[in-house]
Amino acid sequence: MPRLVVTNREGTTSEISVDDGLTVMEAIRDNGFDELLALCGGCCSCATCHIHVDPAFADKLPTMSEDEDDLLESSDHRAPTSRLSCQIPFTAELDGLHITIAPED
Repeated sequence: MPRLVVTNREGTTSEISVDDGLTVMEAIRDNGFDELLALCGGCCSCATCHIHVDPAFADKLPTMSEDEDDLLESSDHRAPTSRLSCQIPFTAELDGLHITIAPED
């Protein structure tokens, strides 16, 4: 099963296994990381699932949509590696992906 490495806002890093068919947001939420609010449930309408992705995986991620880009523009914590975790389907190709949950806006 593919692995996702998650660093929470306090700096604690955990490794979780991810089932096929989940988004990065669902994997994080379903594994007890309460600080990732994901208020819209994955509809790309709230930016409460903002993460920073390890740059080594940038070329393996789907292209950012205009809607995702617009939502991230509203964040005070946007970085070059920012993504909305609801917009990243987790695949075997992303095994070992390291993400950091972005600070809350």
